[in-house]
Amino acid sequence: MSATLETPKTPTPSAGHQKPRRDTSDRAVAENRLGLKLVAPAVVIMVIVTAYPMLRALYLSLFRYRLTAPDDKEFIGLSNYLTVLGDPLFWRDTLNTVLIMVITVSVELVIGFAFAMVMHRVIFAPGAIRTAILIPYGIITVVSAFSWQFTFSTTNGWVNSWFNWVPGIDPDLNWFGGHWTAMFAIMVSEIWKTTPFMSLLLLAGLSQVSEDMIEAAKVDGATWTQRLTKVILPNMRAAIMVAVLFRALDAFRIFDNIFVMTRGAQNTESSSFLTYRQVIEQLQLGVGSALSVLLFLTVLLLAYLITKLFRVDLAQARGEG
Repeated sequence: MSATLETPKTPTPSAGHQKPRRDTSDRAVAENRLGLKLVAPAVVIMVIVTAYPMLRALYLSLFRYRLTAPDDKEFIGLSNYLTVLGDPLFWRDTLNTVLIMVITVSVELVIGFAFAMVMHRVIFAPGAIRTAILIPYGIITVVSAFSWQFTFSTTNGWVNSWFNWVPGIDPDLNWFGGHWTAMFAIMVSEIWKTTPFMSLLLLAGLSQVSEDMIEAAKVDGATWTQRLTKVILPNMRAAIMVAVLFRALDAFRIFDNIFVMTRGAQNTESSSFLTYRQVIEQLQLGVGSALSVLLFLTVLLLAYLITKLFRVDLAQARGEG
């Protein structure tokens, strides 16, 4: 009698335990298929538009080729890459690019999160406040760079007169006369322009944080700092990763601000500006193409490192975990 009672008990927990796994897996597979169908048209168009330029750049990078002597085209294999990697100028400009990326993205993350909190919690005229915060992002980058160049001007800019109480700033300070002051001006213009984009992405993530979890933490006596570090930020990990990823890749390709504000003077060149000088100014298509390929590979590596750093479980972020 006891044996007959034990028989149905054994498979019941097992079947009940396995069913949610199968349902979760089916849901993930269905969502993945739907996602692939939705992005397939855009991917096909992007491949058609970008595949030829990328392959052409890879092809030209294997040649010594200058537009001023188009008949003197010669296959040299990886020599252009060795020339670029062996040039201190390349590493200096790469260091400048990394420095600009790290500082601007870090500052934008902090300020953007503060703006996102304001936009999320504001009660009075939320639409007007969100629009006001997003205005800088709607301005063309070249126009923004010219505005900040005027702002830091020693003749008619207002930075020196407004902040002359700060140690090291006087009315005659030439911001574009030194490396670090010029880099500071470039980074300020970049932060002002793109922080609204960061705040917009973070606002989307902040809106996904459950208010019930925050209220439960309040009831348990958690302080604001504890709610921020233990509830809000962990549940925004996916949104933060997307915001940092997008902005880091964009900041690593910085060009407009440098072109307008310094044109690479005072050792303020970035990797993109170095590529521009080789291709457009010096007409070195071989070396310029090698720089473009290296820049593309660096961006891919950067994207990989950021996704690995955050280690976001996308299934859990979708609520399947």
